[in-house]
Amino acid sequence: MKFTNGQWLLKKGINILYPMQAFDENIDDESLTVYAPTSIINDRSDTINCPMITIKFSSPLENVIRVQIYHFKGVKKRSPNFEINEKRRSKINITLKDEYIIFKSGELSAKVSKNKFNIEYLYKNEVITSSKFKSIGYIMSENGDKFMREQLSLGVGECVYGLGEHFTPFVRNGQVIDTWNEDGGTSSEQAYKNIPFYITNKGYGVFVNYPGNVSFEVASENTSKVQFSVPEECLDYFIIGGDTLKDVIANYTELTGKPALPPAWSFGLWLSTSFTTDYDEKTVTSFIDGMLDRRIPIRVFHFDCFWMKAFQWCDFEWDKTVFPDVRNMLARLKDKNLKICVWINPYIAQKSPLFDEAMDNGYLLTKKNGDVWQWDLWQAGMGIVDFTNPFAREWYKEKLRSLLQMGVDCFKTDFGERIPTDVMYNDGSDPIKMHNYYTYLYNKTVQEILIEEKGIDNAVLFGRSATVGSQKFPVHWGGDCWATYESMAESLRGGLSLCLSGFGFWSHDIGGFENTATPDLYKRWVAFGLLSTHSRLHGSTSYRVPWLFDEESVDVLRFFAKLKNRLMPYIFSAACNAANTGIPVMRAMVLEFTDDPACEYLDKQYMLGDSLLVAPILNEEGIASYYLPKGRWTNFLTGEIVEGGCFKKEEHGYFSIPLMVRPNSIIPVGNRDDVPDYDYADNVEFHVFEIEDNTDVSTSVYNDKGQKEIEISVIRNDNCYKFNIKNNDKKISFILRNHKDIKKVINGTYEIVDLGVKIVPEFKADNVVIFI
Repeated sequence: MKFTNGQWLLKKGINILYPMQAFDENIDDESLTVYAPTSIINDRSDTINCPMITIKFSSPLENVIRVQIYHFKGVKKRSPNFEINEKRRSKINITLKDEYIIFKSGELSAKVSKNKFNIEYLYKNEVITSSKFKSIGYIMSENGDKFMREQLSLGVGECVYGLGEHFTPFVRNGQVIDTWNEDGGTSSEQAYKNIPFYITNKGYGVFVNYPGNVSFEVASENTSKVQFSVPEECLDYFIIGGDTLKDVIANYTELTGKPALPPAWSFGLWLSTSFTTDYDEKTVTSFIDGMLDRRIPIRVFHFDCFWMKAFQWCDFEWDKTVFPDVRNMLARLKDKNLKICVWINPYIAQKSPLFDEAMDNGYLLTKKNGDVWQWDLWQAGMGIVDFTNPFAREWYKEKLRSLLQMGVDCFKTDFGERIPTDVMYNDGSDPIKMHNYYTYLYNKTVQEILIEEKGIDNAVLFGRSATVGSQKFPVHWGGDCWATYESMAESLRGGLSLCLSGFGFWSHDIGGFENTATPDLYKRWVAFGLLSTHSRLHGSTSYRVPWLFDEESVDVLRFFAKLKNRLMPYIFSAACNAANTGIPVMRAMVLEFTDDPACEYLDKQYMLGDSLLVAPILNEEGIASYYLPKGRWTNFLTGEIVEGGCFKKEEHGYFSIPLMVRPNSIIPVGNRDDVPDYDYADNVEFHVFEIEDNTDVSTSVYNDKGQKEIEISVIRNDNCYKFNIKNNDKKISFILRNHKDIKKVINGTYEIVDLGVKIVPEFKADNVVIFI
């Protein structure tokens, strides 16, 4: 929201009060509070009729500073509030001088100048951003609206990222972003997942702790500042530091929650009925058998909306006219080694038998006069479940419990964005602040029943809407995209943005949701989709089985589905790391290569984990255009070694994609390609790429419960590789990619293979030494 008219003037009807000087302060063991009047105080008379801004600094954990700015502190605080981890209080240090005060947590500090009020934020004694004179403002409009505003400085060349899953340009500079969840598809400025957290390539993050609409002006109203404002008497934000951008994301997710680890089976290929297509058990079975007969490994089958009767969403009852024998049908499908997902949303249509039950028990949102809030958009006479009501939550969970007990394994938690503000909540929550937060309670409720019935190791949902903390309930997908290359690219932009906003896992509709892809686009999207953390074939009005596109699509889908399954020891290791640290599996290049200026604007490629670079092909010509940072990179599929530090342009067939391995990498490759969930440590191959002299490289393999089973490290000294192995009680091997000559192996045997040299350690050997 803009409040100024150019550089010198305010907008008509706007008045702003600024903290002018740090007049007084209060220091205790946990915080610093600064009292800043909005006029310069020269004598006692100046303290009369002078408003004052109060700024409190505290630190919930090391290298994080919380800033709370108040005008009137006595305003009643209405829920909801984000769940913030404040249990770990950081040790702070406060330095008080005549001209300034320094509040320090770890390596991060806030330096408050007393006379001409401003705040500098420093990491390791270097300024990372600042709230300059007249940046903080309490704003009053002539119609009575009140806002609290902050402006944080941007340096020359500083790029802003994040703020949720936005499909607009990847670098946020120049954009106006209001964090208001909307069902707007992937081709507009609207977003399903708004997160008031951004990071910059200067190495810090900012999290605005407000669940309602935070209005961000990112180098837009003022080209050298990020402005954010809330319609409140208080503004609460966190400055988040770290040695790297990964550290910043780790600290942010320490505050708001780490991503849960999805079950290993969820990383396999999901096949959907699609949305409005006609289907019954015969149709479903024909698709599944068609995939299996063609040796395409699928792991999850998804029933979209019309598993329930039209006009009755949601009643959580199978349409018996189409599925007369549900329990046995599910059993038959599960005998094919499939997990079952069904579509749900948090809305109850008036025709649903559950509507009266929910209405009579007070489980639906109401208007101020007590009427149930209803409309005819999406479902006729639709009401909305009130998840602030604990009885409504339990009621909703019980409806899902019966589905889980009959054989359903997970839920696609669609919608949750179109939440009205002219409503009353059971717990008295502010309906404006609840608009975004609603999805948190909705998905949390579903996650809870999944854990209760399936156990924490098997709980996964497929959600569309999100807010701060929703990363604890994975997986999320990108919403309604179109079957075009442009929409494929915008989907990737949104996913990379979301993954820079604290989310560890992300998916998208392979082939596009709206319309039907050409065979060319389908095959290109398949390669991208199977090299994402989660992979789903889903559409709107047409099926997504490959043989409906062309026969080559069958072969392409099989190739990449099997490739992903073999890469699962590597991918699941990255997933475990995401659950432990918050660092996403799919990473924008700037996250891995922050010091490389060529990576700052890259949004058409990404890193999958630490070591694999993926560059989807986004045109009919099959041309891949991508950037390789410095070093000797290896094409995982062909073994070709390429020197980095430059942009590449090359043509690829449908069975190819730039899948480039970073130098100094070890990629664990599994022994199965038919399923995603298997014993990753058994007979695993560790592919070793371009280890440089005196470089120590390590990797780990986890089991499907997220427990570390094998740790491998290697150091190269000239012509000698020394591998150290921990927990080696299973058969493993190493492949030195692109090596052909071996002089000697200690504690193992070797053979020449197509990819290089394969070394098999002696059983339970804790080290292997290789001379080349």
